[in-house]
Amino acid sequence: MSKNYLITGGAGFIGSNYVHHLLARGDKVTVYDNLSRGGASRNLAWLQEKFGENAFRLVVGDVRDAALLTTSSREAEIIVHLAGQVAVTTSVTHPREDFEANALGTFNVVEAARLSERRPLVIYASTNKVYGGMDDVAVVEQRTRWEYQNLPFGCPETQPLDFHSPYGCSKGTGDQYVRDYHRIYGLRSVVFRQSCIYGPRQFGIEDQGWVAWMTIAAVTGRPITIYGDGKQVRDVLYIDDLLDAYDAAVERVDTVEGQVYNLGGGSQNVMSIWAEFGPLLEKLLGKPILVARGDWRPGDQRVFYADIRKAERELGWKPRVGVDEGVRRLFEWVKENINLC
Repeated sequence: MSKNYLITGGAGFIGSNYVHHLLARGDKVTVYDNLSRGGASRNLAWLQEKFGENAFRLVVGDVRDAALLTTSSREAEIIVHLAGQVAVTTSVTHPREDFEANALGTFNVVEAARLSERRPLVIYASTNKVYGGMDDVAVVEQRTRWEYQNLPFGCPETQPLDFHSPYGCSKGTGDQYVRDYHRIYGLRSVVFRQSCIYGPRQFGIEDQGWVAWMTIAAVTGRPITIYGDGKQVRDVLYIDDLLDAYDAAVERVDTVEGQVYNLGGGSQNVMSIWAEFGPLLEKLLGKPILVARGDWRPGDQRVFYADIRKAERELGWKPRVGVDEGVRRLFEWVKENINLC
């Protein structure tokens, strides 16, 4: 039976992929987006070409507009909140804009859900940045990567929150609002603290979406700068696996509402941002890639990978697309769509 979804940020990378996924199986979708991101118009054109201009409802609106958001979400049974400001560096230079988009925007989402007669499920895309620098967690240096010394499965959801940046603060504020609206008002909600998500239709930039950004730069011959030693480790999750987790939350809402889950590649899908990713990219490209070097950037963790065992246990979910396969798929998409990149 089809469901009625509202996707904030539905013209973005994750949003457009999820909208495609939902429309392909017959669900009703409202895309709520202010179209401020560079790839938004391209993603909308792709969806309209695939399904027709009237296949989904488009509301050009900002999550800071509480009244428009509330009226736009009245029919929604599921709200997937993806909209917001997405880069740590932008949050440092424009902290008020970051706060309003992320903290206030998420407050407006949960208020819209609270006021709705349909009692919608709210899925909130939080971030691993809510854990901050994790300076108290020991790391060790290996030949091509840094690793946690005593967390073989990665950072668990029980790790204390320590936001560390305006972006971490704004996303963490939303994280806590979504959790406490469940506790106080019975809001049906799930918080996903997402790691590095990558895949087709991700028009990455240097400050956000690093896997896509470096892949696009390598294919198009744009300059790449590696900050720090290039051995910083991240867990990466292919877009299709993320969307499966969203579906799992909808299917198991009665048992998982009110919960927080790490969503990432986990300890099995990690790579260092250049010492390991670089050779993989060079193999796909068929030639060496020259890069510039820069100093460490403030707040850049040597290690982050998520412990995803709670999601595996309670959602019945685990990543299926490994790093090599996922990067190959992204690389092929970039080559085939170089005119868009």
